[in-house]
Amino acid sequence: MKTKNGFTLLLTGTMALTACQQQTQKVSEELPTFTNTGNPLIKNAYSADPATLIVGDRLYLFTGHDECFEDSVGYEGQYGFNITNWLLYSTEDMQTWTDHGIIFKPTDFSWGVGEAWAAQCVEKDGKYYYYLTAQAGEPYTGKAIGVAVADEPTGPYKDAIGRPLIDDKMTDNGERGWWNDIDPTVLIDNDGTPWLCWGNGTCFMAKLKDNMIELDSEIKVIDLPKYVEGPWLSERNGIYYLVYVSMGEGRETISYAMASSMEGPWEPKGEIAGMADNSFTIHPAICQFKGKWYFFYHNGNLELNGYKGAGGRRSVCVEEMFFNEDGTIKFVEQTEKGISLSK
Repeated sequence: MKTKNGFTLLLTGTMALTACQQQTQKVSEELPTFTNTGNPLIKNAYSADPATLIVGDRLYLFTGHDECFEDSVGYEGQYGFNITNWLLYSTEDMQTWTDHGIIFKPTDFSWGVGEAWAAQCVEKDGKYYYYLTAQAGEPYTGKAIGVAVADEPTGPYKDAIGRPLIDDKMTDNGERGWWNDIDPTVLIDNDGTPWLCWGNGTCFMAKLKDNMIELDSEIKVIDLPKYVEGPWLSERNGIYYLVYVSMGEGRETISYAMASSMEGPWEPKGEIAGMADNSFTIHPAICQFKGKWYFFYHNGNLELNGYKGAGGRRSVCVEEMFFNEDGTIKFVEQTEKGISLSK
């Protein structure tokens, strides 16, 4: 009887320990979350160049990751731009956000050597295609646009073609030199045609094939006033929008153009957002989610880990966006509250 009770006690203790270990493992596998407390939206890391993707009831927010290293001075000294990877966040209600961590690095491309500049992810036929800007290594030169693919929006992503989709030899360098092939945006038209738009100093546009990894047309130039970089394509009620970074009075602003089709012509409509606080750059992403339209951007207002925000230590923000009856976009005010319900 004593032996039997001893065995029972041992078995019970073992089962309890196993259950505890399983629970600990489950908790450790759960991703961290945070609440929207106003702008900047993301406060656990410096983030930049937002890009959105809607999948069912969830919005995915892809961002670059500004970092500060004491032993790596970066483009502007220790103030940046050290952008070594891309981050991913998601939400179902714009208030509670899940942090998915690092989603991709430039060196995940066999040809990429660094500099995780702006990117965008889109879904087609159950696959997720992530178009990313990186510095290309030999035999390529300059900035290049690659494409990675995954079966889930959270990845894992892998190089889809083993080479850049857009490289420096495919476009005219113009005044901007070797880094004009940056900031890809992709829109799949209502007829199923995918369009790729990108460029610094010059706005380039081309069709993609159905496979999403090859061009299906010549590259054309879209003439836009004060165009700098960061294009973003979207469609609403049969109207097409090309939102882009424009040059304001000494710093970047956001402007846009409208068209009745992706073929154009694109009619400039002026600015919809002014200069970002404490940042030379600003970068747009717009989307409709659960009946509302949102405008994502970045500024340089976040203080983190003893460092103040700066032009190379930026932070993603979000505001609600509204349209006039004729489809034009109302000017977006940049606020501290943003869309938070906690203030």
